[in-house]
Amino acid sequence: MDFSKNYFELFHLEVDFEVDRAELDDAFRSLQREYHPDRHAHKGDVAQREAVQASSLLKTAYESLKDPLQRAQYLLTLKGIETGEDSRRQLPMDFLIEQMELRESLADAPDAADPFSVLSALEKQASSSQAECFMLFKSAFTSSDFDVAEVAVRKLQFFKKLLSEIEAMEDRLDEEY
Repeated sequence: MDFSKNYFELFHLEVDFEVDRAELDDAFRSLQREYHPDRHAHKGDVAQREAVQASSLLKTAYESLKDPLQRAQYLLTLKGIETGEDSRRQLPMDFLIEQMELRESLADAPDAADPFSVLSALEKQASSSQAECFMLFKSAFTSSDFDVAEVAVRKLQFFKKLLSEIEAMEDRLDEEY
């Protein structure tokens, strides 16, 4: 396996935000069968080690490409842009204020007369905003506006975390009722 290939190249896919999930799944299964460590158990130590490394790389690449947010982050990484804690982009203040308000609504939800209704509305709002950010990312990345694409990914990270917190709150409330 050529370890210098990017994740898209490993699976013979175009470097693009849009990925045919069935094509990705098929390529992953095919390569995983080829490089599965059990298939190399009878070979020497070097071949076995390479098979383990290849299998690990394939799993990491597959997980990154199948998740839209991770895929967007990876695409920016290919352009030399990190979107984690060390990101160079500051998010707009109005967005951060909106996030604080959403988090306050989430914190207040259990005390509402109908907490599940509040959580459903929050989830709908966050999902809609997330979809808009994915569209913004795709458009910005396609037009090589990587500053806007980076901000979109940073916003998407907030929405992913918020949606996860909403789901966790729903689970906790389900247990109580």
